[in-house]
Amino acid sequence: MAVNVILLAGAANNGPLKDVSPVTNEALIDIGGKPMVQYVIDGLRQSKEVKRIAIVAPPGEIEPHVTGENLEFVPSAGHIIDNIVNAYRVLPKDDQLLIATCDIPLINGEIIDGLIGLCRQKDADIYYPIVEKSIGEQKYPYVKRTYVNLKEGIFTGGNLFLVNPAVVEATAPKARAFLDFRKAPLKMVTLLGISFLLRYLLFHNLTLKELEKKISDMWGLRGAVVICPWPEVGIDVDKPSDLQLARAVLL
Repeated sequence: MAVNVILLAGAANNGPLKDVSPVTNEALIDIGGKPMVQYVIDGLRQSKEVKRIAIVAPPGEIEPHVTGENLEFVPSAGHIIDNIVNAYRVLPKDDQLLIATCDIPLINGEIIDGLIGLCRQKDADIYYPIVEKSIGEQKYPYVKRTYVNLKEGIFTGGNLFLVNPAVVEATAPKARAFLDFRKAPLKMVTLLGISFLLRYLLFHNLTLKELEKKISDMWGLRGAVVICPWPEVGIDVDKPSDLQLARAVLL
């Protein structure tokens, strides 16, 4: 089964990165003479699994600055979930969807194919990759991420999601709340109920299996958490120190 990609590139450069780059869109921040999003496109194109790439961005903002085969552009609509749904509607419905953000320039084809391979070892509708804290800190000692304490360890979330296209529109409203809280683990756990919240706060003994089952039941689908060994999956460039790391690694 082929994989089509929804590449989200609509974020305005109005956060911490605006102090180090004058561009209006974060996707266009320069790394060694190329916009950041081009590194992501190149990594996706290196993959043996990837077929088409739908880039979601403000009309005309990204097109003049990127190159690659099988690229198409979808106007961004505001909320990340609306953008995903709009891109989903222009892609074939019989292939899996890989949802990616434009700010993960350290990924490459080997990582993408490895992640897809791990996902296919499980039977699910949505696959969410996580990376154990020690793996990221061992390879990139100075990187700072948002972590969640679980019984199996301390993890950060990834920025790639493999999705069965058949569940996109039905799960969009529920996914909206979780994505709004993706940088706030406590708020995200609150969505799962008071018992989950108390166990998270007091005992840190929530398990990955329990989280999988809870979210699957809430959303009416099969969700799977995938522990992956590539810290690059969880390193997104959202502050100047991340940009410095990306430049040091890529140049």
